[in-house]
Amino acid sequence: MIDPDRVDAAVTGLGERESVEEWAERFSVIADPSRLTLLVCIHYAREICVSDLAAAADMSDTAVSQALRLLRAHGLVTTERRGRVVYYRLADDTMHELIHRVRPHPESRQH
Repeated sequence: MIDPDRVDAAVTGLGERESVEEWAERFSVIADPSRLTLLVCIHYAREICVSDLAAAADMSDTAVSQALRLLRAHGLVTTERRGRVVYYRLADDTMHELIHRVRPHPESRQH
């Protein structure tokens, strides 16, 4: 080792390997343009049902439903049922922050 302090800092920052693997898997899920589109749409709508999300994303209800199942299975979105309608929202603040990096709010962009 050339600089043990830097190695120690790197290892400490890395933390648990399971966490890195979990995030790598989450990133692989959102790397798909259709799924990322859905996440961005959900972010800006705050919560939205499948048919409205399909209209916003220009996708079929079936394609949206399949993608949402995967996003939900990976803990990226949550649901709330109101009567017969299920609304989707982002699961955590980390995803909100990530989407702000990918696609900042239109009104906050500099011209």
